[in-house]
Amino acid sequence: MSITRRVFLRNSALAAVGTAALPSFLTRAAYGAADPGSRPKRLVVLFQRGAADGLNIVVPHGEAAYYSARPTINIPKKSVLDLDGFFGLHPSMSSFQPLWKQGHLAIVHAAGSPDPTRSHFDAQDYMESGTPGVKVTEDGWLNRALHELPADKPAFRAIALGPSLPRILAGKETAVAVNNLNDFSVGGRNPKSTPISNTFEAMYANSVDTALHGTGQETFDAVKMLKAADPSKYTPSPNANYPRGRFGESLKQLAQLIKANLGVQVAFADIGGWDHHVNEGSTQGQIANVLSEFSQSIAALWTDLGDLAEDTVIVTMSEFGRTARENGNRGTDHGHANVMFVLGGPVKGGKVYGHWPGLDQSQLYEGRDLAVTTDFRAVLGEVVSGYLGNKDLGNVFPGFENSRGFLKLLGQFDLYIPAFNLHRIHRKLRPRRLRLAGLWIPSPAVPRTDHFPAFDHSFSQRAAAMQADVVHGADFSVHVGDADRLAAAGKFFDFVDGGQVGLRCDPGEHIRHKH
Repeated sequence: MSITRRVFLRNSALAAVGTAALPSFLTRAAYGAADPGSRPKRLVVLFQRGAADGLNIVVPHGEAAYYSARPTINIPKKSVLDLDGFFGLHPSMSSFQPLWKQGHLAIVHAAGSPDPTRSHFDAQDYMESGTPGVKVTEDGWLNRALHELPADKPAFRAIALGPSLPRILAGKETAVAVNNLNDFSVGGRNPKSTPISNTFEAMYANSVDTALHGTGQETFDAVKMLKAADPSKYTPSPNANYPRGRFGESLKQLAQLIKANLGVQVAFADIGGWDHHVNEGSTQGQIANVLSEFSQSIAALWTDLGDLAEDTVIVTMSEFGRTARENGNRGTDHGHANVMFVLGGPVKGGKVYGHWPGLDQSQLYEGRDLAVTTDFRAVLGEVVSGYLGNKDLGNVFPGFENSRGFLKLLGQFDLYIPAFNLHRIHRKLRPRRLRLAGLWIPSPAVPRTDHFPAFDHSFSQRAAAMQADVVHGADFSVHVGDADRLAAAGKFFDFVDGGQVGLRCDPGEHIRHKH
């Protein structure tokens, strides 16, 4: 299975180079970042309320049935942002293109709930409780996902961006709703303060658990420091351009909370405006407008987090999709399967996952909808289990057997590095460990620079095709590829200027998954 990932060498140490959407985590890791086991991991869940039209979001432009079913609202092939020759993004989602090309963004199509309901209320309830078809579940799956995780529980361990706590975070684990950081008071007497903030401060203040009390006090001290810095004057990182609107503002506030080191482990936000029964639009109109806000906000959050994005996974979901055929009002009605986006540091992106069922009449669910071939719990379960580390999926998603297994969105892989440097690093400056796309290599395995064939622009025809295993005794390998051949094949987006050769690449053909 091919995996897209951007990795290269510069100044004899690994670095991430390129657009602002590519975080500098590799540079940080190469020069001695904290042990990965001690760094917090975060899951952000974003809900598209109203049943988004997955077929006009990730367009199956390679299927003729798509165009015949939607004569007036289809996305023309010339306008689609092609991904793999069959699927492409809606043109309003251009901010997702760099994330896809850099291997951070994965797509799961024909995903959804197996329950046949077309009720917004019921379907959202099932996806937030994690128990499709069961209405008596009291808590939410995202709250249950915290049950088996480390016991230090700051007040901001689980947060929802909005005026009230959503169904997905209901349960025994502490969770808090934050609607506006400017109004979120920890003093207890601010007339503008949100009631939930005062409740949590009182809870921690009266705790008989010394450790819990300390954690709570530290958390609220951090919030006071955050407010003292005046959240209204917060300046996002360069190139993190949040659009105006509630969703963009929510994600900007989420970035503030994460960067303030308040202990955020899971977070939730939602965006409405997807129920397009009438005049949905195509490259312009209702769907184009909400997709622009949606994608730009997520891309801004990713950029704003910088290094912290490497330890963050973002998953999007919607209660169900829309009908394959447009209706008589140039819109779409309630359907079945949909599309999910998964974005993050450990994600093996640049690929559309899942089995595509097709849009021919005989392939449609109940003769009208895209069929579900990937249960949404399989996507979420892989992240909860493989990333957050909660292996008790029977508790997180009771009744879900996952007979088809995971999609393997996350995992280890071989690294073939098609980038070199003419200069050698002094032994004393060599890092004790290197982190390559989420994998840590201890110092004995770090290759010496003279193991690499060095070349610059004037020396680029030299035989650089040494295929050498330079990491011995490990469960993965780092290989040196033929940079000239790969460049000629169009596998690189550009070159770093100067005498050194640094290649920003899309090494899908020379990074191979083995595990």
